[in-house]
Amino acid sequence: MSTPALRGPSWVTVRQYRRTLWLTGALVLLALAVIGALRIWDAQYPDVSMEDGYALPADGNRGFALLRSGIAQLAAGMALLPLLVGAFVAGPLIAREFESGTHKLSLTQSVTPAAWLRAKLLTAAAVALATALALMGVFRIGWDRVSGTWDLSWSDRGPYEASGVVLFAYLLAAVAVGALVGQLIRRTLAAAAATGLAMGTILLVLGELRWSFLSVKTVTGPRGATLWTPDNGLVTDTGLLTSSGARFDQSVCWDEVNSTSGLDGTEDGGMKIFENCLTRRGATGQYLDYHPQSHFWPTQLIETGILLALAALAGYAAFRVLRARHP
Repeated sequence: MSTPALRGPSWVTVRQYRRTLWLTGALVLLALAVIGALRIWDAQYPDVSMEDGYALPADGNRGFALLRSGIAQLAAGMALLPLLVGAFVAGPLIAREFESGTHKLSLTQSVTPAAWLRAKLLTAAAVALATALALMGVFRIGWDRVSGTWDLSWSDRGPYEASGVVLFAYLLAAVAVGALVGQLIRRTLAAAAATGLAMGTILLVLGELRWSFLSVKTVTGPRGATLWTPDNGLVTDTGLLTSSGARFDQSVCWDEVNSTSGLDGTEDGGMKIFENCLTRRGATGQYLDYHPQSHFWPTQLIETGILLALAALAGYAAFRVLRARHP
C-alpha cells in the first residue's frame, strides 16, 4: 500500500500493518461483491402482488432468501466490529510494542511518547471509521430490499448499529479503551482478550439500556382486541387494564388457575377459570407500550453521546498513563 502522504509514526504504523490493511480492504470488496451479486440475482424475479396491495417475493426467488441471510450476517459482523477493533488496538498495536520493546526504538527517533501514541490511535481510528463507512454503503445496497423481514427491523441488533451513527462512536470508544488496556497490561494476548471482554460488555449493556432512554408511547383497546403499533413500532410491553385504567397483573389469575385441582392444562377448564377471574377483577381493556420508528435517531444520538464521553475518558486516561510511565 502506497503511503506518500504519511510521515513519521503514522507511516511506520501503516507499514507495520499493511497486510492487515490489505486484508481489511479485501474483505470489504468481498462483501460488496457478494451483496451486489445477490441483489442482482434477486432483481431477476418479479414480486408477487397480493390483494391487499402488498408485494411478496416469488416462491422460487432464492436470491431474496440468500440476500436476506447475507444482510443479516453482515449486520451481525458490523455490530461486532468494535470488539475486533478494540482487541486489535490493545493487542498487536499497543501491547505488542511494549512486550517486544520496539516502542523504545520509536521513542529514540525524535518522537515524543504522546506523538507516538497519538499517531497510532489516529491511524487506527481512521482505518476503522473508513471501513465502517464502506460496510455501511454495502449494507444499504441490500437493506432497502429486506428491511422489515424477520429479525431485520430498524430496532434489531445489527441493523440498528449498521444503519446509524452509533457504530462510529463504538469504534472510537474501542480505539480509546484498547489504547488504555494495552498500556496497562502490556501483553498482547491478555490485552486483546481484556479489551474484547470490555467492549463486549459495553455492547451488551448499552444494547439492553438503549430502549429505556426515551419514554414509550402507549395504545389501548378493549380486552381481546388486536392492537397494532403505528409507525412500525418496537413493542416493549403488553398487558391488561382495569376499568379504572390501572394496569392489571395477569399472574393473579394464572395463580388461581394453577391452584385449582383437577385441571389438565388450560384446555380442561383452565382458560374459562382465567377469563372468569379477569372479568371478576374488572380487567376490561389492554395496553401496548412501544417505541415508534421516529425514536430511532434520538436514541442513536443519546447512545452516541454516551460512547463519545466514554471514549474521551478512556483516551485521556491512556495519555495520562503514558505520561506517568514515559515522562
